[in-house]
Amino acid sequence: MDPQTIQRRRWYVLGVLTVSLLVVVLDNTILNVALKTIADPHEGLGATQSQLEWSINSYTLVFAGLLFTFGVLGDRLGRKRVLLGGMAIFAVASLASAYAQSPTQLIWARALMGLGGAAVMPQTLSIITNVFEPKERPRAIALWAGAVGLGVAIGPITGGLLLAHFWWGSVFLINVPVIVAGAAAIVFLVPESRNPERGGLDPFGVLLSIIGLVALSYGIIRGGDKGHWAALDVVAPIAFGVLVIAAFVWHEARTEHPAFDVRLFRDPRLSASVAAIALCFFAAGGVFFFSNFYMQSVRGLSPLESGAMVMPFAVAQLIFSPRSASMVRRFGAKWVCTVGLVAVAGALLGYQFLDVHTPLWVLGVIFFVQGAGMANVMPPATEAVMSALPREKAGAGSALNNTARQVAVALGVAVLGSVISSVYRSHLHDKLAPLPAAARDAVGQSIAGAHQAGAVSPAARALIGPADAAFVDAVHVAAGAAAVIALLSALVVLRWMPGRTAPEAELSAEPVAEAEVSAEPVAVAAGSAAEPSAEGKKQATV
Repeated sequence: MDPQTIQRRRWYVLGVLTVSLLVVVLDNTILNVALKTIADPHEGLGATQSQLEWSINSYTLVFAGLLFTFGVLGDRLGRKRVLLGGMAIFAVASLASAYAQSPTQLIWARALMGLGGAAVMPQTLSIITNVFEPKERPRAIALWAGAVGLGVAIGPITGGLLLAHFWWGSVFLINVPVIVAGAAAIVFLVPESRNPERGGLDPFGVLLSIIGLVALSYGIIRGGDKGHWAALDVVAPIAFGVLVIAAFVWHEARTEHPAFDVRLFRDPRLSASVAAIALCFFAAGGVFFFSNFYMQSVRGLSPLESGAMVMPFAVAQLIFSPRSASMVRRFGAKWVCTVGLVAVAGALLGYQFLDVHTPLWVLGVIFFVQGAGMANVMPPATEAVMSALPREKAGAGSALNNTARQVAVALGVAVLGSVISSVYRSHLHDKLAPLPAAARDAVGQSIAGAHQAGAVSPAARALIGPADAAFVDAVHVAAGAAAVIALLSALVVLRWMPGRTAPEAELSAEPVAEAEVSAEPVAVAAGSAAEPSAEGKKQATV
């Protein structure tokens, strides 16, 4: 495909890649609204809260553990080829998830979805980086980042609509026709591209990262389940996970072809941007997990109604994400990101005003402010990460950006979910003794379990009110902790992210690199990109 054709089709390419990305991102949040249904032993699989957390984290941990590897594979084998392979895996895994017969089967099917998602996401951003010239790239990345935020928001309403008419597996089955249509469009519209400097793979590093993250998350989730953080089966996996992650960092800093190049963090612009993304999504991921239980269990909303409650977040993303590039040109990435993170922190502090009778419009305002804040964090931080690297490293930069986000979401769900569980149990501990054993376990396990037990046991029914109050108190603690994390992220950005970059008009236009189908033109085009671009040189001096 010649460069002129690519330039004419670039916005169509962006649209196709955005839809591909939207399926992957939407799948995470579409599951959130179905969690209560999956926990139901009659309508769902009877999953416990820890199994529900693992149905999310099995996806995000495999996703995060393999993102950098698939970013390198895309650079090496061809980004279009790897993108199509990832979408095929994602479709098969979606079918397996839809027809899972037990929580364990769902957890493993979700892990396979994580494998497919890890192949899809880094290719979308690296292809965008190669198709768009520097003058248009910030706008394209802003729209790409807006799709991430939009997926976070429209997932719940889509899941609610499906659950209102079909069984819980429909939230996964919906992926298949969208993927088929997207793959067909990719075949005809998206150019192939690759890095001619073929890097090696690092299977040992990938294995270390997955083992470390799974062990750490297991220990955190186990601590929330037990409510006793000093127990050996809680401390041991956490300590083991930390040691393995430390070994992973040591290994990655010394291997020739790292799975996750920690040496890139020597650039303060890149490290501050990645920290902003990670800390922001750590806070947001856990909040979206428990807010659905608040809406459906405490407030009694249906899945469709709770999905509709998240629409203000989507509206804020649609309003502010496309405008973030112009805001960065006017005020600089540092101040746009800082204000965005402060807005996120303010929204998280807003959860302190929620109780069992708070008007629901208050929650809608909180979601809108959170969406507006995140819309002004993701695009400039992502652009800062991508512009810190030469074009031929686009896959690595994309994977770095997305790995940080997915690891943060997994740990956010694990940590904040465990905080919720611990505080909830401690508040109800003295009230559970009079209940029969089965009802005591159900009420003490989760707020969803309390409402299910209350539907069949008069003794448990009397504890629904105290259980709701205990859960709201737990939300206050977890949201307060998330707000502190968001404020910490704002301080990191304020201290280390560079200020205003050179105006767009001064950036030199780069030719579209690495966009030919045959190997020889690819090498020629990419050879000119081996040196840092004019954009990179200017930003490096800021």
